[in-house]
Formats: sequence, C-alpha cells, structure tokens
Amino acid sequence: MAEAVGPKPQAGAEVESRSLSTTLNAVVFCAGVASLATEIGAARLLAPYYGSSTIVWANVIGLILASLSVGYWFGGRIADRWPSPRVLGRIVLFAAVLIAIVPFAAGPFLDVSVNGLDQVSAGAAIGSFFAVLALFALPVTLLGMVAPFAMRLAIEDVREAGSVAGRLYALSTAGSLLGTFLAALVAIPAIGTRRTLLCAALLVGLSGAVLLGRRWLLLAAGLGALLAVPAGAVRAEPGLIYEKESRYQFIHVTQLHGVRRLYLNEGLAVHSIWRRDSVLTGGEWDTYLAVPPLLGRPLRRVAILGNAGGTTARAMGVFYPQARIDGVELDPAVTAVGRRLFGLGDNPRLHVITADARPFLRRTDDRYDLIVIDAYRPPYVPFYLATREFFRLARSRLEPGGAIVLNVASAPGDHRLAEGVSGTLATEFPEALTWQALRFNQFVIGLDRKLPRAVVVQRLSHAPKRLLPLARLLSKEMRVAKPAEDPWTDDRAPVEWVTDRMILEFAARGGRFEDNDLPTAP
Repeated sequence: MAEAVGPKPQAGAEVESRSLSTTLNAVVFCAGVASLATEIGAARLLAPYYGSSTIVWANVIGLILASLSVGYWFGGRIADRWPSPRVLGRIVLFAAVLIAIVPFAAGPFLDVSVNGLDQVSAGAAIGSFFAVLALFALPVTLLGMVAPFAMRLAIEDVREAGSVAGRLYALSTAGSLLGTFLAALVAIPAIGTRRTLLCAALLVGLSGAVLLGRRWLLLAAGLGALLAVPAGAVRAEPGLIYEKESRYQFIHVTQLHGVRRLYLNEGLAVHSIWRRDSVLTGGEWDTYLAVPPLLGRPLRRVAILGNAGGTTARAMGVFYPQARIDGVELDPAVTAVGRRLFGLGDNPRLHVITADARPFLRRTDDRYDLIVIDAYRPPYVPFYLATREFFRLARSRLEPGGAIVLNVASAPGDHRLAEGVSGTLATEFPEALTWQALRFNQFVIGLDRKLPRAVVVQRLSHAPKRLLPLARLLSKEMRVAKPAEDPWTDDRAPVEWVTDRMILEFAARGGRFEDNDLPTAP
C-alpha cells in the first residue's frame, strides 16, 4: 500500500522561513518610508509656527537622527532579549498609532507652545527643538528599532549575517528615499501634511499587523479611517479667509478691517497686503516706489524678484504706468492667491514668471532699468542672493545707469546682516546706498553709475507727488556703504549664522516686533 505523500517538516520550515523573511523585508522597507515621510512632515507641521529656517531644519534633522540612533540601540537589545516577530509587530503598530496621533495633537500643542514662547520672547530655536522632541521623538525611536530587530530575526546562519544586514539596510534606505520624495513632491502638495502623516501611519500599521495576525488589521484599518476626518484650519487665527499648503510653504491669508494680508509659514512677516481703495501701504512695499526717480529718466522695464501677491507691482502700475514689469515668483500657488485675493491682475503691464530669482536672471537676455529684490523669507536671506557673484549677475542685467534695490532684515541696534549685504554689493556696484526706512527693514540700493549726492537729492525731488514725503525721507536718511574687506561669495556667505545671532540676541533683550508706518500710510 502506497504511503500518503505530504510536505516534509523541513520543507514546511523553509516555507515559513521564506515567508517571515519576506514579511521582515516589507516591514523594514515600510519603516524606512515612514521615518523620512515623518521627518518631512515634521518640518512642514512646524513651519506655520516656527518657520522653515536653518535653525528649525537643524532641530528636525538632528532630533530625528538622534531618535533613530536611540532606536537602533534599543532595538538591538530588545531583539536579543525577546527575539519574537510578535514583539516586533507590537513595536511597529505602536509607532503607527503614535504617528497617527501627531496630526491631531500638533495643532493644540503648537498653539500653546508658540504662545508661551512669544510671551518670553524666545525664538524658533527653543520652540522647534522641544516641539520635535515632544511630538516625534518617541514614534521615530520606535521606527529606528525596526531594522536591528528584523536583522536579529532574519539571521539564521551567522555565515549569512553580512548579506542579511546588507539587504535590510538597502531596503531601509530605499524606503527612506521613497518616503522623502513621495512625501515632499507628491503627497504633501496633493493631500496635505496631516494626511501624509496618516498615510505613513497606515503603511506602518499594515506591516505591523501582518506580523501580529489578521485581527490586528482592524486597528490598521482604523488608522486608515482617520484619513476621512476633515483637516480643518492648520493654524486658526483672527480673520483667516484662506490657507493652503503648497509645494514650497504654508500659505495663509487674513482679512481684518478691510485689509488683506498674506503670510507664509510662521507668519512672522506680511508678504503682501491689499486695500480696495489704496495701493500704498505705509510698509516696506512703498519704499521701492521711491527708487525709480534716482534713474533720472522714465522707468521702462522692471524686474521684481519675489513678486508674492503683487503688492509692489500693483503700486508700480499706478505711479509708473508706462513701466513693463516682470514679476518673478517661485511658488505658483502664491501667484494664484495674488490673482484671487490681492489684485495681481490690476496692472495690465505685469507679466508673472514662475521661476527662482537667480536662475531667472541667469537665463534671461532682457535688460532692466530697475531690479527689485524681495525674494527673501524674512528675516532670512537666501545666501545665493547676497553674494558678489549674484550682484555681478544682477548688474549685468541692468540697462546703463540702472539700479537694484533690496529689502534686508535688521534689528534695532543690530545691522550686521544689512552691513554684510551692502558691503558685498558695494564691491560690484559703483555706488551703494543704505536706508533704514523701518525698524526691521534696511533698504540697500545699488547704482550702476556713481552720482554726486546733490544729483541724487535733485532727482528724488521729482518723485510723484504722493511719494514726495517718502523720497524726502530717503534723501535725508540715505548713507553710502563702503565695499567690504571680506565680501560674501557663493563659497562663503554666513547669512543664516548672522541672522540667527541677530534674532536670538534681540529676543534675549526682550525685544518686540513692532514697527511704525511710513508717511505714505493710507
């Protein structure tokens, strides 16, 4: 009689081993995706409260790496003590739950923390550090435990330890790469930061549930159900009428007493302002309007690098209607908001170009009478817009006798940033003028031709009538900047370092960000 044929015990063990190996590969890959998606999400969640400066990014990256390192260490120790797939599954599922909690806890937590820090004049360095620590340290630590734990489970023969370790590290890194690009380029622009984090939680939860058994899939499904919860306002504030997360930043608009204001990220500075019955603002946008008379000829071509919602371009269209304006703006979502809420279409001679400022200047063959540089994210100046090479490029795009004007952040009694910019500009332009128009805004003007002070004063006296008080202020308060002995270059421009010191020292003195209006205020 023939014997029944069935799987040999050894064959069954091999099948089970391959199944576990495949599951561990998937868990490690998903943990890699989630860890970097969480890091990108952390930076985006903090941006509306603390900005996206190098301080904030340093805190996010540093604490995420520290959390992963702690996770690697604990993961290895726990795996040696309890080498069970179910233990790993619980760790992964717990990480998924904590990531899913973050989008709902972040708003209330950050509202309280940022208000408390405002009261003591502390800056983004302290706030963002503790925000990342409180919201993200534990879930990222748990994600860091996955790779060493999976490695302990996957190694059956010490002779294969190297290949197993290499495979799992490769999968983890590949997942991290996918998580970075998928979150930054696809998920956040399409569904927002909160739902991106929830998707990361769902992915990790599903992988953990596979290790624990089918019934745990219900918990993973519950995490997925959270995607249906309305996102709501990211940062509730008085008069909020619009908010959107673009590919580059968090955009929000308020309207109070008939005045609309455009904010980006933490809302420290107003980037555009709109009034129905006036193009003048009393703020930094008006200062650019005082510069065209310095040319000594009609203004024909203008480039505004950092057009934002079009406040300056709108005013230029009223006071210099003959000028054709190229408004260069990196973020198309900001341009869309400008058209919808800030009268960007009021100036028919404005042509909006979606591009980064310096690459635009490098590519264009056009020449301008005036280049306005307002592409900064106050108080931070992109370093590549503050170097000798950039100013040399900008001068090459001017018509003979043209000018450039820059808005540079400063603090009362601390003009290190503005001095660095103006001193560098003076190495490439025959004449560099500075004007401390507002407490926190110094304007730097570069002239393609050196002019006697008497000529400058005489030209400013021919400003449009409504702008004469502003032109007289410039005439009275302008100073000549000397070339820097050590100008900033593309290789070395310590813009962030200078700015961070300026902000922290001002905050330490108990300074408040309050300013007065210019004489052009409506």
